Amino acid sequence: MKKSCKYGTHRVIEPAGVLPQAALRLDNDMTIHSNEILIDVISLNIDSASFTQIKNETTDIGAKILEIVNQRGKMQNPVTGSGGMLIGTVAKIGSELSNRDLREGDKIATLVSLSLTPLKINAIKAIHTDIDRVDVDAQAILFETGIYAKLPEDMSQELALAALDVAGAPAQMAKLVRPGDSVLILGGGGKSGMLCCNEAMKRVGPTGRVVAVCVLEEDKEKLQAAGLCHEVIVADATDAFVILDKAALVNKGREYDISINVVNVPGTEMSSILPVRNGGIVYLFSMATSFTRAALGAEGVGKDVTMIIGNGYTKDHAEITLAQLRENPKLRAIFEEKYGGAV
Repeated sequence: MKKSCKYGTHRVIEPAGVLPQAALRLDNDMTIHSNEILIDVISLNIDSASFTQIKNETTDIGAKILEIVNQRGKMQNPVTGSGGMLIGTVAKIGSELSNRDLREGDKIATLVSLSLTPLKINAIKAIHTDIDRVDVDAQAILFETGIYAKLPEDMSQELALAALDVAGAPAQMAKLVRPGDSVLILGGGGKSGMLCCNEAMKRVGPTGRVVAVCVLEEDKEKLQAAGLCHEVIVADATDAFVILDKAALVNKGREYDISINVVNVPGTEMSSILPVRNGGIVYLFSMATSFTRAALGAEGVGKDVTMIIGNGYTKDHAEITLAQLRENPKLRAIFEEKYGGAV
């Protein structure tokens, strides 16, 4: 086997000189190099912003996904630029990586984006439009630097996949939120939103406040019943002034210390920025975010806030996220009902 770049640049077809995520096309030949891992893919969890865009564009979601993968050698939505992640079984491990804690046959979730993962789909078996999941007959390549998590034995692979898909967001909450903080979470009714709410509630303590924004009344009822936040606002997150007014109302007129955006549609940047105090933090985890609009928008309204681009990886993010499902039976029950049953 030939050893190649640990970051996967040897797989880039065009344009030359870029990393795999920025490439327009990757080599998705499934013959592995000595520092690569071959995975038999079970399911793809498409990034929520990407899946929503595809669903709005066409009724034939499977054909669109195949078109993208056949053209690019990876699952990277050309509109949103985002991918998702996968679960699968380790089929072969390159000789340079034999010292890892992996064995052939292990089930893993890749914790790097599909937007940089060489992928070849032989067939699409099923599409679960309500949870952005696609079951496939496919193979993928994990590079030497690619991170992964072995699937836990105390929960179904579907449940683990749903949580690990967004592990970066709640783990960042664990780092950013402090006792006494007021936290605004846009997109609180989604899986990343619920996990962020849960983590924020743990961190703010008795003197803090967690407010979720969701678009559906049923999501409000779900969040309240599970005790995942102090208040829920039902509103369109693209309407910045409605969000600003309602957010201030439920926070006794005070601005927020932190907002986190996990909404899967564009146009929500100012709804994340306006309610936050000068010196506060705006965490933009959503892949539907325009960082140009966010930066220029904050400047335009004179908001001196620290804006953080959502990073899907932070140290121990898989462990932090799975621990939430183990610690909170009500949260786990919601996830099991929607994304996958118990073991």
